[in-house]
Amino acid sequence: MHTAASLPADLSWRKSSRSGKNGNCVELAWVDADRVAVRNSRNPRGGVVLYRSGQLRALLTGIKEGVLD
Repeated sequence: MHTAASLPADLSWRKSSRSGKNGNCVELAWVDADRVAVRNSRNPRGGVVLYRSGQLRALLTGIKEGVLD
């Protein structure tokens, strides 16, 4: 796990338009052409997990298909 301080300061973080107003969501930012950073929107200075784009795609596919339920 990385910290936000260990990543480039100019990352463009975004969260889903479907996220609620209670702030319980994650934010994503492209680090480079193949890495995506994920963080908790309620703690933007906390830990950041880096995924390869294929790993994140596989995770999201598994969630959508109910494999992880």
